[in-house]
Amino acid sequence: MTSTPAAQRQDTKRRAPAKGNRKAVMTAWLFIAPAAIAYAAFVLVPLAMSFYYSFLRWDGIGEARFHGLTNYITVLTDPKLLQIIGNAFQLVGYFTIIPVVLGLAVASVIRGHMAGAFGTATRTILFLPQVIPLVAAGIAWSWMFASTGVVNQGLRAIGLSDWARGWLGDFVWALPAVGMIGAWVLLGLCTMLLVTGITKIDPSLYEAARLDGARPWHEFRYITLPGLRQEIAVCVTLTVISALASFDIVYISTLGGPGITTTVPGLEIYRLAFAHRQVGLASALAIVLMVLVLISITPIQWFAREKK
Repeated sequence: MTSTPAAQRQDTKRRAPAKGNRKAVMTAWLFIAPAAIAYAAFVLVPLAMSFYYSFLRWDGIGEARFHGLTNYITVLTDPKLLQIIGNAFQLVGYFTIIPVVLGLAVASVIRGHMAGAFGTATRTILFLPQVIPLVAAGIAWSWMFASTGVVNQGLRAIGLSDWARGWLGDFVWALPAVGMIGAWVLLGLCTMLLVTGITKIDPSLYEAARLDGARPWHEFRYITLPGLRQEIAVCVTLTVISALASFDIVYISTLGGPGITTTVPGLEIYRLAFAHRQVGLASALAIVLMVLVLISITPIQWFAREKK
């Protein structure tokens, strides 16, 4: 029994979209493939290897021996490593709170002067740290925090000689000093993100609030903050990751000293792997750090979701 021409045309119409969909899927995979291969080669494979190494006792050269969960137990119980992890979380306060709070303040101040010379100059000056290499920033701030540096000279000039000290060599003040360097570096990024976000808020909302007698604080609290929910979440996410995964600034400014007061997990991973030849323990610390970063940023992503 043969099909009628009408039935054949209808069958062809049903098959055509399927062929078109397959072609679209293949085209999409061709575009995705280079990025997916690069991501797998430089992220997924090293991550899997680090996870495998974390169960070994290996010096990176000789025979590797299975070590079970011993490396993870060491990371979670060794007082020195716990202090190092704690140092990173202390840096979160400097790397995150200061840049975000100051960024919000600056964005609110220059909100009405975005297109003017004042707004342009402010954005340019604050963003400069982002284009300066972290190595150069670390060296410059090391000079400024030195015993004869600009910071101590300024304190002596205003009669606060008792406060002058070698900031980066002080057991109490070294970590806050490193935190201030990180805050200075990240302030420009947070400010630019928040300034960009504040431009999407409808100006009529501020005009209506002023007509109703709202003060600047009320405008900031009930209009600016809710309108910048997404941008604040991005700033906090980026700065938290920068604090927990910090390496450059600490390595250049203090090398983790004095003692281990400014040592952070990133620096300790480098030391364990390349100086002490404890590849397994370094890998375990790296995996724990990754988990801590994910745990830290997950609530931030939840906060960033739009309320329905």
